[in-house]
Order: sequence, then structure tokens, then C-alpha cells
Amino acid sequence: MKTIQNKWLELLIVLAAPLLSVIDVFIINIAIPTIKKGTHATDGEMQLVIAGYLLGYAAFLITGGRAGDHFGRKKVFFWGMAAFTIASCLCGMSQSALQLNLTRFFQGLSASFMVPQTIAFIQILFTDPRERAKAFGLYGITLGTAAVIGQVLGGYLSDLHGMIEGWRLVFFINLPIGAVTLWATHRYVTETPRHEHTKFDYTGILILTLALFALIYPLIQGRESGWPLWSFGLLLLSAVLFLWFTYDQKKKLAKGRVPLIDVRLFQIKEFNMGLAAVLFHFMLHTAYLLLSAVYLQNGLSVSALDAGLYFIIPGILFIISSVLASRLIIRYGKKVLLVGVVLLLTAFYLQMVCWKPGSDPLLVIGLMAIWGFGNGLVLPSLLNIALQHVPVAYAGAAAGIYSTFQQTASALGVSIIGGVFFYYAKDGWQQAYHYGTIGLLICTFMVGLILLLVSGKKPVQASAS
Repeated sequence: MKTIQNKWLELLIVLAAPLLSVIDVFIINIAIPTIKKGTHATDGEMQLVIAGYLLGYAAFLITGGRAGDHFGRKKVFFWGMAAFTIASCLCGMSQSALQLNLTRFFQGLSASFMVPQTIAFIQILFTDPRERAKAFGLYGITLGTAAVIGQVLGGYLSDLHGMIEGWRLVFFINLPIGAVTLWATHRYVTETPRHEHTKFDYTGILILTLALFALIYPLIQGRESGWPLWSFGLLLLSAVLFLWFTYDQKKKLAKGRVPLIDVRLFQIKEFNMGLAAVLFHFMLHTAYLLLSAVYLQNGLSVSALDAGLYFIIPGILFIISSVLASRLIIRYGKKVLLVGVVLLLTAFYLQMVCWKPGSDPLLVIGLMAIWGFGNGLVLPSLLNIALQHVPVAYAGAAAGIYSTFQQTASALGVSIIGGVFFYYAKDGWQQAYHYGTIGLLICTFMVGLILLLVSGKKPVQASAS
């Protein structure tokens, strides 16, 4: 039987997966201008550096979770971390934008296998409700801390000029962390029971991956190429593939087989509305991090290092408001999230109006702080809103759909809102940020509208039969 010390040590080790996976989203945002210069990439190719990672992550999240059930969570975590570390090094060695985008996709794919094991380990290691709450609390703190670390590291490493280009260090930094984690996993983490009856929906994975690619790629490269005929063809193909995927999943469910996604969940109205809120919020969340990082450097002439430092206070306020929201939502429900939405609308509007070349740094950081605090009231609680009406028996499947939807929404935010931003960049960075922020405001308004429509009644937990 595990001692208390061993349980918490194992938790600290497996928390390296969400730490690295989140750092590698945030660290790229600040480093984009230097990566673009170093790889001679276009704006569209730089969007794919982020979207490609999220695409690989989203398409295989559910499969990664099931792989841990089937092969053993320690084994899948170990090899997922190994693949992530290798892919990170290959990203740093890339000589072209194409090489970087390919390796970023595989980096995201490997993250989708290691991250789900962390949540599974928490559920297995901590059966006491109070200990489990503390463990999930550490998980949440890790995500918030990783965001701050990513921004600061991205700025610091990008500004380094030595034998190795600074932007390459953004990826190479994962090597020592990954190596230590692999050693610690082998030495201290014990294997969990396996469920060898777990089945894999290989055709479902393939169809979903192709559908996501056919949707994301033309939204980015189509805009940059002037919307040629092939871009509309791929968008049409994505619609066909999503319909085929839905039919395929229903057919497998009817035959008693295990589909990638249990489509019966989409019969729950509140779950669908929760996913819609997730769609718009993660579109605006990821797009904002991209837009603000690029605009700070190109529009407001802030150095990469200083741009990273600007995110420290918003990151700290995000963590504080997340903790407050977890307590207040029990008493006030969705009203807490609506307050956060109002703060986000205020922050985005004032940034659009007030952020200009020569703006006072305190004004810039102050408006970012409002965003950070408001975002903390909304983002962590969306999971609860989306899953609160889902029967307990469907909780695992619903969580997998939520995570997949979250990453896909992030990729769409980079593609659509980021696309608007880079399209207007030819007219000046301030103009680009103005129109990009309009997209952020529209998405934020939609989140608020959906939250108003979501039922405030306590859910009735029906059986899954």
C-alpha cells in the first residue's frame, strides 16, 4: 500500500505533463516574432505553429486516455513524455516552417497521450474526497503557473543571442525537464491496474483527424493564399467528414461497439449549451493570447522579455480569481461567470480604445490585469457548467468530449480571429488589433448569452441505461 509521501511524490512527478503541455502553448505566443524571422515563415505558417499543436492534441485526447486504461498509465505516461521530449528537440532543430509545423503536430499528439494519465493518476491515488480535492487543486495551480512561466520564459529565451538562436531554446528547454521526469517516473511511479478489454476506434480517430485538418488548414492558409478554390473544397470536405464521423459513431453504438465519442451525450440540451460556451470562450482565450503577444511587440514596441513580464500580474490574478470562483460558484452559481464575462468585455473594449503606440506601461498592464481576473472567474468553471447535467455514468466520456472540444476551439480561435488580425496587419498593427478585438468581443458576448440561457436549476442525475 502506498504511503502518503509516495502518493504526493507521484503526483508531483505526473504533474510535469500538464505543466509542459501548457507552457508549450504560452511560450510560443511571445516567441512568434523571433520564430517567424528565424524560419522565414509567413503569418499563416506561424498560426499553424500554434493551431497544429492544438490539432494534434485535440484529435487524440480520448484515445490517449483509453490507451492508459489498456496498456497501463505509467507506461503510456512514460512513452508519451519521451515522445514529447523528442518532438520538442526536433522542433528546436527545424530548418523551415514546414518542418516546424510537422514536428509541432507530433508534439501535440504526444501531449494527448501523457496529459490524460495525470487526471487518471489523481483519481486512482486519491480516494479520500478531501485529498482528491487538494490534488485537483494542485492540478489547477499547475495550469495557472505554467501559463505565467510560459509567457516569461518565451520572452526571456527569445531575447537571448548566443551560439543557439533564442527561439530554438524555447523548445530545447523541454529536454532537461523531460529527462528528469522520465527518470523520476521510472524510479518512483508505480503502474496502475490495466483494463485490457478497452477497445480503440481507429477509423473514428482517422475520420475525426482528417475532418479537423480539413477545417483548420484552409481557414489559415486559404486566407493567406487569397481564398483559392481548394480552400473552399477542403471546407466542404470537412463538413462531409464531420457528418460521416457522426454517422459512423451512431452506427458503432447501435451495434454494441465502443465508438470514439458517445453521441448520446448530445441529446442533453444543457451539455450542448455548455460546449457552445466552451467553443466561444476558448476561441477568444487562445486568440487573445496570440493577438496581445504579437501586438505588444510589433504595435507597442515592447521587447520580447518585457512582453513576457507583462503577463505575470494577469497570471497571478487569474489564479486568485479561479480559487475565489470555485468557492463563490457554490453559492451564486453562474452569476460568478457572468461577472467574469462583464470584466472581459470591459477589458477588451478598453484595450481596443486605449492601447496605442506610446501607451503608459501601467495602463497596458492594468487592462491586462482586468482580463486576467475576469478570465479566472469564467474559464475554470466552464467544465462544471458543461458537465453538471450529465449523468454520472457518462462523466468520463463527457470529460473526453469536453477536452477535445476545448482544444479544437482553441485552434479555431487562432485560425479565425488570428486570421482577421493578420489580414489587417498590412494596414498597421493598431488597425489589426482593433478588428481582432472585435472578434474577441463577439465571442465574449456569445459566452454571456449562452450562460444566461443555461438553466440554473440543479441537475437530475438520471441513469445511463
